[in-house]
Amino acid sequence: MKASSTVSLIVLAAAAMAIAIAEPPRIAAQPATTSPASNNSQTPQWSVQVKTVDPGDANISASFQIAIYESLLDELSKTKKFEQVFRDGERTPNDVTRLLILTTKIEKFSAGSETQRAVTTVTGATKLTVRSQLCTQDGQVVFDRTAHGEVRFMGSNLRATHNLARNVAKNLKQSPLPTP
Repeated sequence: MKASSTVSLIVLAAAAMAIAIAEPPRIAAQPATTSPASNNSQTPQWSVQVKTVDPGDANISASFQIAIYESLLDELSKTKKFEQVFRDGERTPNDVTRLLILTTKIEKFSAGSETQRAVTTVTGATKLTVRSQLCTQDGQVVFDRTAHGEVRFMGSNLRATHNLARNVAKNLKQSPLPTP
């Protein structure tokens, strides 16, 4: 009897930690964000328009696609590499001549289980792999990279989308862009 209540307490504590660590998904529409220009105002910056996520052949739910998209918008704004971050379908002003377009296609998706992660921490990982391309308005590819996002131990399955977006933004921030 004592051993089973100890195991129950451990499982309960692990579940509570998973809930406390998990970040709630951001799937509500948010307005386009504008990041401040770099310290050197003489150097023009690119703006970026983020296209909706292409699911490819992956069997992925709409909530994951939206979570990836929203996380990308959020993380790209944080990089301060772009003057403005536009949503897909948003009217871009005519005066935005330095516009890059980010497309994201899901290549692999492995759905995990929050319950398995909380109990075993060995199984139940959620994994995402995407290919991101940054193109000019005339179609010239200036960035093409594969990024991964996963949640292995504690946390919500949607945490993988946040990790993925952070990795895409990190790759973009570290990559040189052509001068506008």
